[in-house]
Amino acid sequence: MKGEITVNSSKNSAVAILLASILNDGKTTIINLPKIEEVFRIIEIMESIGVKTAWQGKSLKVSPPEKLKLEKLDVEAALKTRIMILLIGILAHKLKKFSLPFSGGCKLGKRTVTPHLYALEKFGIKIKVKENEYEISRNKLVPCENIIMYESGDTATENAILAAALIEGKTVVKFASANYQVQDLCHFLDGLGVKIEGIGTTTLTIFGKENINQEYSFQLSEDPIEAMFFIASAIVTKSSIVIRRCPLDFLELELFKLEKMGFKYKIVREYKSENGFARLADIKTYPSELIAPEEKIYGRPYPGLNIDNLPFFVPVAAQAKGETLIHDWVYENRAIYYTELNRLGAKIELADTHRVFIKGPTEFKPAEITCLPALRPSAIILIAMLAAKGQSALKNTYTIERGYEDICGRLANIGADIERVEVK
Repeated sequence: MKGEITVNSSKNSAVAILLASILNDGKTTIINLPKIEEVFRIIEIMESIGVKTAWQGKSLKVSPPEKLKLEKLDVEAALKTRIMILLIGILAHKLKKFSLPFSGGCKLGKRTVTPHLYALEKFGIKIKVKENEYEISRNKLVPCENIIMYESGDTATENAILAAALIEGKTVVKFASANYQVQDLCHFLDGLGVKIEGIGTTTLTIFGKENINQEYSFQLSEDPIEAMFFIASAIVTKSSIVIRRCPLDFLELELFKLEKMGFKYKIVREYKSENGFARLADIKTYPSELIAPEEKIYGRPYPGLNIDNLPFFVPVAAQAKGETLIHDWVYENRAIYYTELNRLGAKIELADTHRVFIKGPTEFKPAEITCLPALRPSAIILIAMLAAKGQSALKNTYTIERGYEDICGRLANIGADIERVEVK
């Protein structure tokens, strides 16, 4: 591949901020919103309960209703995305009692709502987990100066922030996620007058407001996970390309580990994003001969190697001379999914449900594969197929389209021989 490709706005920031716009009784404009399936599902959910939305190019205008109609919730759309669990922290401000269906999204093993429950109950929100739904109720919401996150999950932290935003007074959230989407949400709410101290750290102090009602525009930050997709694609195809608008603060450790494996690249330019707080870089990649690292590669909460970026090291490790151990301790199923690359010629041995040993270098071969029920494991199959000599077919690509906008068209623009085919 050759040429230039630009990183889109963050999927995970987009869906959280899109839902958070419901807190604003005024009109919100979200600038540079990615047109991906996950965003479309959130819009369907919001419109079904009375929120009005209108696209204006790459921006979306959001207008709240006088009264939300939760009884008309689009359940089919809700079941396709896990992020709708954020509606608990949002709707608790609007309704004293309501129910939500279980959320869907990627199938990555057991993902309980316990961290959400433990955080939200501190505000006076009660959650009953029933067979097919969450039953939520509350009386008076109160701030809390000692919320301990049971685990520093991104979505659980966001739920706590959203709950605190419209409770007048001081809330302190400790052991919070400091990941990129959490920082974006904090900047979004800060711009709406919800003062938040400690953005980018694991202790957040939130000074909530009784209500928010203003016309407001917010520019989303770029997606480090999409940037990593393109970096990994360049590595496995031994391509020299320029990847523009990479959010450097959330890629530096990944790049450092890749550099130690032999990856050659150059930061061509550094600059600020239009929103003023994201640090961006244009990165030029070069064909590289890789060596397996002696240490295991594993993800962890920010500022560690991003848990969503860990899968991209699988096809990369398959190109490295030697044996690489990848430890995916967060999810029970995801390491199992990595072995699907064996169908493309990889040599991946499953040690247990969390660890794989990868021997390289591998020459990927073409195959016909159906996407897995998880976004990043499906994306790495696509990356391996880009490097496979011959024609491959990847089916049921909705999983990938949840998170990547026009991925075929954008890859084709830098020389990939790829085409999206509608199957009747």
